[in-house]
Amino acid sequence: MKDVIVRVADWHEFSAIQAIRKSVFQEEQGVDPDLDFDGEDETSQQLIASLNGEYVGTARIRYLDGKTAKIERLAVLPVGRGYGVGKKIMEKALEAIASQNIPEVVVNAQEYIKGLYQQLGFQEEGEVFEEAGIRHVKMRKKLNQ
Repeated sequence: MKDVIVRVADWHEFSAIQAIRKSVFQEEQGVDPDLDFDGEDETSQQLIASLNGEYVGTARIRYLDGKTAKIERLAVLPVGRGYGVGKKIMEKALEAIASQNIPEVVVNAQEYIKGLYQQLGFQEEGEVFEEAGIRHVKMRKKLNQ
């Protein structure tokens, strides 16, 4: 049995978060480091996931205003894929946002993984667009207050 734990990261774990994002976004997907590390990390809530004690995934939450949060930079290393890590990260992010009484969440989902977001109640909004050379779709979810 694989043991997946997702929690809000401590700042000293940011080097692990950086390593995960560098591996997934820059090395796997060819994203420019300046697009990935855009100066928003310091003011964002960071999540980190571990599988059997090894860091394998991350995401960040940006609180855009008192009504909307945006979940960004969802990344899972290849070794952590297939165990529901991405879904568990998203569930933890939604829980953290709900605890702040924020009623709405948005994501710019990579198109190939939009099904994950649909499973969690997100709905597509608008047309497919390119960001960092990757097809994305904006998705939105209203949280129950």
